[in-house]
Amino acid sequence: MNDSFFKKIESKTGVPMEEVFALANAIQYADFKDEKQVRKIVQKVSQVANKDVPQSVEDELVNSILTSGKGLNLNDISQMLGGK
Repeated sequence: MNDSFFKKIESKTGVPMEEVFALANAIQYADFKDEKQVRKIVQKVSQVANKDVPQSVEDELVNSILTSGKGLNLNDISQMLGGK
């Protein structure tokens, strides 16, 4: 992929691609049975999405992820945070 493609994404979302890649990397290698890692990922997604997540919602998300034990992708987390 070329630089102009990433520049277009950055301009539309306002999120630097470095942050998106860092988040994707964290998700790819995360241990979804480790509450601390899962909580950090949820917090990072909310930060990147520029959405405040109340503690109760964060707790729900973390518990749901820990219970399922499955990995997540960015789309899954976006949907949990009320994205499209």
